[in-house]
Amino acid sequence: MNKHILVTNDDGVLAPGLLALAQEMRKLGRVSILAPDRNWSGGGHVKTLDRALRVKEVRLTDGTQAFASDGAPSDCVALATLGYFKEPIDLVVSGINAGANLGHDVTYSGTVTAAMEAVIAGVPGIAVSLETIEGHISEIDYDPAARIAGKIVQQVIENSLSHETLLNVNVPLLPEEKLRGIKITRQGLRVYHSRLDERIDPRGRPYYWIGGDAPTGVPERGTDVGALAEGFVSITPLQLDLTAYRTLTDLNTWQWSDESNPYLASHMIFSGQPLELKTKE
Repeated sequence: MNKHILVTNDDGVLAPGLLALAQEMRKLGRVSILAPDRNWSGGGHVKTLDRALRVKEVRLTDGTQAFASDGAPSDCVALATLGYFKEPIDLVVSGINAGANLGHDVTYSGTVTAAMEAVIAGVPGIAVSLETIEGHISEIDYDPAARIAGKIVQQVIENSLSHETLLNVNVPLLPEEKLRGIKITRQGLRVYHSRLDERIDPRGRPYYWIGGDAPTGVPERGTDVGALAEGFVSITPLQLDLTAYRTLTDLNTWQWSDESNPYLASHMIFSGQPLELKTKE
């Protein structure tokens, strides 16, 4: 079956990573491109409800037809899966992002949250990011990461993903022949070095920049951070269910009784079951 693949990103529709990804995806199916008209890096999971969304046709540097929206990456996926393209979308691939999305980055990343939006719509989602290195001055080659993405997407097409699951793929910035392979990983620990810079504008009013040094990570083996540090491509399966299941049990041991409101105390429900309340002796 010829799959209809949506390619999107958060770096903007004219980003070179998107073009490399789209060219590779054409080997696997019919490709449609709908991406933001500007850079949305760090925008997180956005759904625009308070204004109209505009879409315009653009041409990529190789002449490929694409569409640009003034919405966020997740808006682009929503537009596509809700019917902007008349043919249903079978798979969403987001990227190739300039910069890794590791650990807690996934909550900020427009690249990853575009894939999340796909899963919410019942469509498999894959986010692809390429590590960048501070001080790297030569032009970034996205082709190795695109070929890796092609192999992963082929596996998803052949095997399918479980419901409510997306893949977060991170590729080291290495020549293809130096990539050590692929590792299936868990989320690692990302360390942020943010600081607040307060300034005064010409009218004497304060304004603020959130800045700081680039984030680092704890390269623990088995994590996405560790895999990249060792020269491996990292594939981390993510799920939309954020429930902390171990904490459900812990919460049931807390003192929930409310002597000032007996009705509330007697009708509290925990995890689908009446909450067993402890009373003071």
